[in-house]
Amino acid sequence: MRELLAVAIGGSIGASLRWLVVSSLGKMYPSAFPWGTFAVNTLGSLCLGFLSVYLLDRVNVSSEVRLALMVGLLGSFTTFSTFALDAYRLIEAHAYGLFMLYISGQFLLSLAFVVLGIFLANNYT
Repeated sequence: MRELLAVAIGGSIGASLRWLVVSSLGKMYPSAFPWGTFAVNTLGSLCLGFLSVYLLDRVNVSSEVRLALMVGLLGSFTTFSTFALDAYRLIEAHAYGLFMLYISGQFLLSLAFVVLGIFLANNYT
């Protein structure tokens, strides 16, 4: 029950942060390209890469803390389903170039940021 509560608390924080980032970037950079979703998924990948090393290998924290941060907070901060919907909407709008840029850029940058997070945790903690 404690682990479920930790995930729920982290999840509520992550979902709230996602909404703040996505809505703020949507207002700052209105365009057909979904900058907000792109940003949260990329930043979340960096954080997950870092925490996968830091929390699992470097520091001794409870399973509740790991679950709250990695599953709850980052799981709800990032969003694959919104990524898929945004990609579909680009197809629907016949914005095929933006669609290809979005799906390839999101995948490649997210992967690169996981690797960067792991590198940072391995070399600077």
